[in-house]
Amino acid sequence: MPITIAPTPNPNAMKFSVGQAVGGPGTVVKGAETDVEFAAALTAVDGVASVFFTGDFVTISKTADGTWDAITPEATAILEAHFSD
Repeated sequence: MPITIAPTPNPNAMKFSVGQAVGGPGTVVKGAETDVEFAAALTAVDGVASVFFTGDFVTISKTADGTWDAITPEATAILEAHFSD
């Protein structure tokens, strides 16, 4: 299933629906240690401040200087690789 991306009421956060269970609920902030592989990869992306995951979606929050144009393609590739059927 393709990743679908939707804005949230917070302009610094975007919802990435993956179509299958992601675990959680959990939150990982940049620089924190985690056993959640996809969350560690996402927080390593430049401009990502934190990752929240639950149900079938992941919400990524960006830093003030992060841009969605830079974050979205990398985040989508990470999620597609991790949640491919």
